[in-house]
Amino acid sequence: MERVLMKKFLVILLIVITASCQNKEVRQVNVITSDIDNFWTAYDLIVKERDSIKQIQLIDSLYIQKGTIGLEKIMEARGYTAEEYVELINSYPNFFSSIRPNTLKSKQLAEELNVGLEKLKAVYPNLKPAKIYFTMGCMRTNGTTMDSLVLIGSELAMADSQTDISEFEGQTKEWLETFFSSNPIDNLVLLNVHEYVHTQQKPQVNNLLSIAIREGVAEFVSTLAMNIPSATPAIDFGKKNAHAVREKFELEMFYPNNQPKWFWSNFPNDFGVRDLGYYVGYQMCENYYDQARDKKEAIKKMIELDYTNEAEIEGFVKKANYFSTSLDTLYQRFENKRPFVKGIRQFKNNSQKVDPNIKQITIEFSEPLNGHNTGVDFGELGQDYFPKNDVTKRFWSEDHTAWTISVELESNTRYQILISNNFRTSQDIPLRPYLIDFKTGK
Repeated sequence: MERVLMKKFLVILLIVITASCQNKEVRQVNVITSDIDNFWTAYDLIVKERDSIKQIQLIDSLYIQKGTIGLEKIMEARGYTAEEYVELINSYPNFFSSIRPNTLKSKQLAEELNVGLEKLKAVYPNLKPAKIYFTMGCMRTNGTTMDSLVLIGSELAMADSQTDISEFEGQTKEWLETFFSSNPIDNLVLLNVHEYVHTQQKPQVNNLLSIAIREGVAEFVSTLAMNIPSATPAIDFGKKNAHAVREKFELEMFYPNNQPKWFWSNFPNDFGVRDLGYYVGYQMCENYYDQARDKKEAIKKMIELDYTNEAEIEGFVKKANYFSTSLDTLYQRFENKRPFVKGIRQFKNNSQKVDPNIKQITIEFSEPLNGHNTGVDFGELGQDYFPKNDVTKRFWSEDHTAWTISVELESNTRYQILISNNFRTSQDIPLRPYLIDFKTGK
């Protein structure tokens, strides 16, 4: 009887141990670190080699060609090249020497990352599998995603306040000093959980509001799951300057091509703090979550937002109650502030008998513009309907209320010139686009 019981106990114990090992193996495969080892193998040979061509061959053969799909995708996402890697290695030896020990901790951090993902699954049970890749990049992202892959730029994400940045200059050095002083390596698990949330989300629409919401969801849900505050400096700054940041975003979220002032860039803005769009999205998500009765359902809805569905996004924004008024009202305020084309000095727009001997077309604006941003493009009829012109003979009026383009016209011909929203005021408010459409006489 005792032998039977002992045999049953051993069988059960074996099953438990096997299941535990299998579970650990499955969890560990979520985090891939081989690109780190390959990089330093290549690095050690590159710094001994003086021939730049051979250096490029080394980084290509020992790192890029041996790389994981994660390395391939982060290079694709940020446009990294073998030449750029070699240039960085040669230009910043002290930086690479100081960052190396931290990057070699990637294997130790793998288990912590998996624990973080388990916490994420606890708040979002529908979590789909994805993989995390530690790579060495060219200092243009500490983390991003592509499809179901989380891609970590370890040269930034694993830095700390002791990382040597003495070789850098200007705005790059200022940003690195601010970023590294926050000890990014200490927040690596949170960063990865943030990026992992992105792998669960639908693609964003390329406008400031959609980007803010999508990034805000990832930041809010990751901090909620980990039960720790955000490590992004923009969140703390935004909360301390909430009214000013909201007021600026309410106007600028409708600007075209304005992403660098709010996301992923050191582009100058009114606050001197980068990535403030993260705060805007985070605050919307926090408001939305706080008012929800069913918290898990609120998390599910935030993660699964469809950014191509305007009604769904507007519904989320309304419940979040972040903006000072409705989106429609904010958009109308924006439109009312925009400068516009008053007319054309030489003829009325849509004229059908314009003098073909005219050599200039002067566009007059409703107010002075900044005097350097310009933009002309083809109309809906395409390039064949754009007049011949000399780009060296374009000029502003002294008060910047008019802009002239030289033209060579043919008789009995239709022309189109699109005056684009790249024209803007000194406050960066974009012009309402204006299509010049006319036909010359015989």
